[in-house]
Amino acid sequence: MINTYPKTTNNMHHPRHLPNHAAIPHQHGGGDPLDEYGLKDTNPQLGGGRSRSASAAAGWLNSDMMLFSSSSSSSSSATFDLVEQMTYLYVRVVKAKDLHPTNSITGSCDPYVEVKLGNYKGRTKHLDKKFNPEWNQVFAFSKDRIQSSILEVIVKDKEMATRLDDYLGRVVFDLNEIPTRVPPDSPLAPQWYRLEDRRGHGKVRGEVMLAVWMGTQADEAFPEAWNTDAASVYGEGVVSVRSKVYVSPKLWYLRVNVIEAQDVIPSDRNRIPQVLAKVQVGNQILKTKIHQNPTINPFWNEDLVFVVAEPFEEQLCVTLEDRVHPSKDEVLGKIAIPLTALEKRLDHRPVHSRWFDMEKFGLGGALERKEMKFASRIHIRVCLEGGYHVMDESTMYISDQRPTARQLWKQQPVGVLEVGILGAQGLLPMKMKDGRGCTDSYCVAKYGQKWIRTRTILESFNPKWNEQYTWEVYDPCTVITLGVFDNCHLGAAGGGINNGRDSKIGKVRIRLSTLEAHRTYTNSYPLLVLHSSGVKKMGELQLAIRFTTLSLANMMYVYGHPLLPKMHYLHPFTVNQVDSLRYQAMNIVAMRLGRAEPPLRKEVVEYMLDVDSHMWSMRRSKANFFRIMSLISGTISISRWFNEICQWRNPVASVLVHILFLILIWYPEMILPTVFLYMFLIGMWNYRFRARVPPHMDTKLSWAEAVSPDELDEEFDTFPTSRGQDVVRMRYDRLRSIAGRIQSVVGDVATQGERFQSLLSWRDPRATSLFVAFCLVAAVVLYVAPFRVVALVAGLYSLRHPRFRSKLPSVPSNFFRRLPARSDGLL
Repeated sequence: MINTYPKTTNNMHHPRHLPNHAAIPHQHGGGDPLDEYGLKDTNPQLGGGRSRSASAAAGWLNSDMMLFSSSSSSSSSATFDLVEQMTYLYVRVVKAKDLHPTNSITGSCDPYVEVKLGNYKGRTKHLDKKFNPEWNQVFAFSKDRIQSSILEVIVKDKEMATRLDDYLGRVVFDLNEIPTRVPPDSPLAPQWYRLEDRRGHGKVRGEVMLAVWMGTQADEAFPEAWNTDAASVYGEGVVSVRSKVYVSPKLWYLRVNVIEAQDVIPSDRNRIPQVLAKVQVGNQILKTKIHQNPTINPFWNEDLVFVVAEPFEEQLCVTLEDRVHPSKDEVLGKIAIPLTALEKRLDHRPVHSRWFDMEKFGLGGALERKEMKFASRIHIRVCLEGGYHVMDESTMYISDQRPTARQLWKQQPVGVLEVGILGAQGLLPMKMKDGRGCTDSYCVAKYGQKWIRTRTILESFNPKWNEQYTWEVYDPCTVITLGVFDNCHLGAAGGGINNGRDSKIGKVRIRLSTLEAHRTYTNSYPLLVLHSSGVKKMGELQLAIRFTTLSLANMMYVYGHPLLPKMHYLHPFTVNQVDSLRYQAMNIVAMRLGRAEPPLRKEVVEYMLDVDSHMWSMRRSKANFFRIMSLISGTISISRWFNEICQWRNPVASVLVHILFLILIWYPEMILPTVFLYMFLIGMWNYRFRARVPPHMDTKLSWAEAVSPDELDEEFDTFPTSRGQDVVRMRYDRLRSIAGRIQSVVGDVATQGERFQSLLSWRDPRATSLFVAFCLVAAVVLYVAPFRVVALVAGLYSLRHPRFRSKLPSVPSNFFRRLPARSDGLL
């Protein structure tokens, strides 16, 4: 379901542009006007309230002509309440009849209609040799752009030989007499109007059927209407500026288990073939390993997995090839299987295998004639996997987790997500047109299988879309992604570049679980893009978001449910398989959405799906390292606090800890209640400091502000690299240095673990003997002595005063460090 509603004014201030390497202190919460990279609160006039400009221009509509009723207004406001109201004048040109010919020679008429309002003109297509033409086209004039109180609908005859078209007649409307329609009112019925002459002194031959009304962008005619926001676009470019909703293709995993082949006949009968099987689906090609020993009956039993989309257009092609040379494979036979004939599996039950006869193609007496000869046969098990969720996006930003097969969709929606895409502020010029910078921007949002694209606003750095969309939510722990792009496919009339790529302006991610239920968030999100020159703010995206929960019980159930379908856990894919399959899935989604009208182009889909998230980046490596350090910092802080208690640097706190320790020892049943009570108090205390706005792109967390130019150049380098030998050598040495540090850290962690294993492995007989004897003594002592006494002694020993402590390492620490590890066996 698509909802679009509107309004015209906005109280957002114009953002300031930042230099490429601006390093402004980042503060979460977005209230500081100096924080250009932070989130900002906005105060848009949402719903059906009238703006100041609407009140000032109220004279162009008589109050007695308003068809708003209290019920319809409240209904509209309740349905389209996340965007600002924008008013449009709609003109539907249906058809004409009884038009008179203007060409006395041919006696024909090639009519079209021109809708004129002030400086804006909309035109229907002309129809050849029609006296009763039908157009059924809609024109929408934005109220903010209207500079006239008269609407003219002019019927003309297209003249091919001369520049001036013949005038057939017109119909004039006074804007003060035009009625207003608000959904859910039924569409306004068109009616016939007699044409009058140019000067309005009398009627002429012919009539035209029209419907004229005032409405908002909630009108169902708005998406297909010619719009004054794109008045300069004609021809094929008109389609690319309209708002559309797209649905991702239904993706399946195709599993091909290549078991064995029999009676393989090589082209050279004097040698035993080295056979491999090649499986191809579309442009996806996978091969089995070559059988270790040359044989005519090879056995592989290998699983090859592909991604396919409904409707199935490709075939499954299996080819047997002989490795006659390390760089040459010779085809021995092949078979093609339509995907529509394959079995669909919903769980992990076994699928029956089948033998297929391979066909070998050879030339007959004539070059054009092909004979089909028996080559061999192959044993395969093939099925379409419906129990998996096909990954086309990163699991970190997943927006849907349901399996492919709809029969497995047992869960009902737990909520509804409503997003009002209000507009953008302070966009930077993205291209040059007529010697000046301009931006033709549109917004794309992706959640689940539903993609939406707003209309394109031409030549505006502060576009106003005011379109509202709705999604069903099956899991709150998912992410909606919104991106802003510059349209470079407007055609010559729009000044665009037909063969260009739509430029990315910025992207916003919002995790639904961070949103409070039934609350409307109105924020301005910074559009941040990392260029080769550094992080850059491209503008701000203004959104209104509301997440409505339907069932609290279902919501709680979801949090205890696995994130992905159970097949991902029963028969998981390897990491390399997941990366490869995700890349193929992204290509298929981009290809299918690129075939829509208007197309959602490949560069847009790839940017929304984070196609380059797996590429190496020094900046990302630093960011992830410091994320880990921030996690460890909590444990380090607790150990420092405990060390300060043991060192008696704060005697009052140390005494209180001793008292608490003695109470817990005396009443051990209070230990767990005290721990949970303490966590409860911490949670309630932190409630005061909870985030008031959804999370957004964090330049400090991403290490985008402090990254060096060479590291940025490395991140934006092609794969394989296009840089010179000296640059690659320098980067390789730097990578070796960093990898050496990581290798040392990983080795230290492995060493500590192996020392624990060696306690009882007798690799050091003396150390194991000591530890085994200690375990025996400890068992006897713990059995005889009350646990309360043992805990009391151990606790008081740990909390003893510094004067009773030695500066040398303790005996257990010395013993542990002397234990052997397997690092001794490393080369």
